[in-house]
Amino acid sequence: MAEFSSRIENLRGMTPQDRRAAVARAANMSDADQIALSGADGLPQTLADGMIENVIGKYELPLGVATNFTVNGRDYLIPMVTEEPSVVAAASYMARIARGCGGFTTSSDAPVMRAQIQVLRPGDPHGARQRLLSARDELIGMANQRDTVLIGLGGGCKDIEVQVFDDTPVGPMVVLHLLVDVRDAMGANTVNSMAETLAPRVAEIARGEVRLRILSNLADRRLVRARVEITPEALKMDRFDGDDVAQGIVEACTLAIIDPYRAVTHNKGIMNGIDSVVVATGNDWRAIEAGAHAYAARDGRYSSLSRWERGAGGELVGTLEMPMALGLIGGATKTHPAAQAAIRLLGVRTAQELAEVTAAVGLAQNMAALRALATEGIQKGHMTLHARNIAILAGAEGGEVDRVAGAIAAAGEVTVQRAAAELARLRD
Repeated sequence: MAEFSSRIENLRGMTPQDRRAAVARAANMSDADQIALSGADGLPQTLADGMIENVIGKYELPLGVATNFTVNGRDYLIPMVTEEPSVVAAASYMARIARGCGGFTTSSDAPVMRAQIQVLRPGDPHGARQRLLSARDELIGMANQRDTVLIGLGGGCKDIEVQVFDDTPVGPMVVLHLLVDVRDAMGANTVNSMAETLAPRVAEIARGEVRLRILSNLADRRLVRARVEITPEALKMDRFDGDDVAQGIVEACTLAIIDPYRAVTHNKGIMNGIDSVVVATGNDWRAIEAGAHAYAARDGRYSSLSRWERGAGGELVGTLEMPMALGLIGGATKTHPAAQAAIRLLGVRTAQELAEVTAAVGLAQNMAALRALATEGIQKGHMTLHARNIAILAGAEGGEVDRVAGAIAAAGEVTVQRAAAELARLRD
């Protein structure tokens, strides 16, 4: 079999059916996976009815594939579910630039999740903390009895932490954290079950009343990092020198570092890429979003998740670090046929690998937005792709969509009225 490559020529110019076939050939996918990814009854009504409550139907979003990604020397095709124009195209184009400079480099922490057990009304909160820490081995042992399969896989509860909150609206409070290596799971059910199991014993040791026992979605023990280095030569544009583009990206990122108003939109752009992969693979995008934004404010002020700098040789260096609690087992990842097919398309083997590739997509998306902002502005490329939606609204079908979109984008008048006029002219 030929060596796998994420570079697929002229994917943009193909029909959806031909794109799917090209992607399937590149990834050596089965016919069943192609059907699942096509959306043709990819989620049977009976299965949907079992996934959530009060099901009345299914709600679909476009599924695209970002190409050109090289991460840690390995090529990946990236499934992305999103309704926003330019996301898939931008990620693919930035990955192509990065590919020529060695691609993305990533790393990640062990998949450790955190569960919290809240103890109210302890008579001596600091004494309770000391007693709980003294019972560390006992509590870890009890937690690990709850999931022997996880222990066999090398995971399980590894440690505890105990915090004291002396002054709260409901009085002193002690909070015990369980730190659990959940291996290839997202981990919510595992850590919640362990917290429930330990709650009575924690209450007894702390001499208080346990209330909450649930995971935290601020997975700050489960960080993922992505890095890319781009030469100025690779950043050249028609009217822009590569050095100017690199410096513009650094300066644009600086505003996101110092100003929360810019940081919110900056980080939203990162999450455009990350959420698209998280949704495609059946993972919990709300948890990822919540953890990302909490991490962005960990120093008491909301700031950029990424950093862009100039290296000693003038190269542009981009880095991203954030929590990433993704899983390959459990939840929709294991029940939704299209999510399973997306995982096979990606070809990832562990939850950590999935997290690292997803972080690389977020960094690529961030690079695309900053490059546009630092040069010709965000609207030119975005409106060119948005023009397709406008053409569809005006009634364009099939091959008419690209022709009408191209005409209204070139005219700089991306409106339904102009699209309708161009469509009438085309049909006449």
